[in-house]
Amino acid sequence: MILEHVAVWTDNLERLKEFYQMYFGGIPNKLYHNPNTGFNSYFLSFSSGARLEIMQKEGIPENLNDRKTNQHLGLIHLAFGVGTKEEVDVKAAELKKAGFEILRGPRTTGDGYYEFETLDPDGNRIEVTFKD
Repeated sequence: MILEHVAVWTDNLERLKEFYQMYFGGIPNKLYHNPNTGFNSYFLSFSSGARLEIMQKEGIPENLNDRKTNQHLGLIHLAFGVGTKEEVDVKAAELKKAGFEILRGPRTTGDGYYEFETLDPDGNRIEVTFKD
C-alpha cells in the first residue's frame, strides 16, 4: 500500500501552487473547478511519486497551528527529502533569501536526520531532510 496523496486547504490557491512549484519542483495538474460547490483544487506531483492536493473553497476556517511554537493534534508537517546535507543547507538558504523564516536548523536531530523547518505561505510546517 502507498500513501496516495495529502491534501491541504488554502485561501490563496495560486500562491500556494507557485510556492510548491518553485521551491519543491511540484508539477500541477489542470485546475479542477466545481461550479456547484465553489471548490477548486490542484494536484501537485513530485519526482518521488508523492502528490499534494491543494484545495480552496469559501467558508473553511483558519489554521489552528501557531506559526512559531504551539501546535495542535493531527497532521502537522510535510517533509521533503533530499540527497545530501549540502542540499538541505542550499534549500534553507534559498528559502531564507526569499523571505521565508527558518524556524529551526539546519541541524542534526536525535534520530539522525539533518533538517530544517520552515513555513509555507499559509503557515503549514515544512521540513527539508536528509538521512544517511
